[in-house]
Amino acid sequence: MPADPLSHRTVAAQMEELMAGHRRDLDSRLAERGFTRVEPLGRGLEFSVFRAEPGDGGDPVAIRVAERRFDSTVNDPRVDTRALLRQEYRLTRLLRDHGLPVAEPVTLILGETSDEPDILVSRYVEDDGSELDSFLLGALLARLHALPLPELLPGLRLVAAERSTAPRLLVGRILRRWNEIGRLTDDWPPAPSADRLLPIAAPLSHGCLLHLDVRRANVRCHKGEVRALLDWSNAVQAHPALEFGRLGEFAGLPENQLDLVALRTGYELHAEPPSETGPLELLCRLDAAVMLALVFLAESPDPVRANAAVERVLELCERLER
Repeated sequence: MPADPLSHRTVAAQMEELMAGHRRDLDSRLAERGFTRVEPLGRGLEFSVFRAEPGDGGDPVAIRVAERRFDSTVNDPRVDTRALLRQEYRLTRLLRDHGLPVAEPVTLILGETSDEPDILVSRYVEDDGSELDSFLLGALLARLHALPLPELLPGLRLVAAERSTAPRLLVGRILRRWNEIGRLTDDWPPAPSADRLLPIAAPLSHGCLLHLDVRRANVRCHKGEVRALLDWSNAVQAHPALEFGRLGEFAGLPENQLDLVALRTGYELHAEPPSETGPLELLCRLDAAVMLALVFLAESPDPVRANAAVERVLELCERLER
């Protein structure tokens, strides 16, 4: 039986009231630190982003706010937002020092009580709205992947790695998300065998720093050139094939503005891009596909895209098992 529309309106009104309260608290905390003229820029699953100006008349800043200390989605059931903000602060400082375009961090403000949200303040990077130049993006990703990771981040523990090796991380989250798709769709087949997938994923152990969420929404551009690569929440250490698997599936969505041919050509300026065929590449594509299927099934529901995404998961699995 359909839910009562009135109750939906009541819940929506309660949520709006709750968010308005969070916003008043945020404005108050930022005002205490001299930030004014706070304007919303965007909102994701775990974080909201605002633009603000410092009271001393300096350059504008971007404010990234965790609305909850811990969060949960169908794709990621255990999200520690404080750990993600700490990682963003640390990574962007180090990447800036190595010449990579990022939003330079200014300060990290941690809430003193459970009611006070954590806040990351970074330099605001302008975007002129131009089309992303995938050739230049490819060259940038090659530079990222070439960073000397052990020297750059000794004792590196990235949140998305879930304290696991890259092969076990990949296979584990594919199977977890596969089962979540099964809860949301009819006649869903059993998941592929972990014993079958783990040997395919083995080369992922030898890797570098990957961003794993490269798309137009996470890039600040000027005349197509990347001025800042944003949001390092998904970063892991693994073989570049995992990055390219994600890019390959993202490229199917026009709003991401990714041209794979141009991107690979730009990457070749600095390094040999991973193969486009083979079991490892298919497995990395499957990892991206199950994530996108859950996005369109539950996180940002879109029935048309959800149907296509579910079919894509089945297609990749069938190709992998040949």
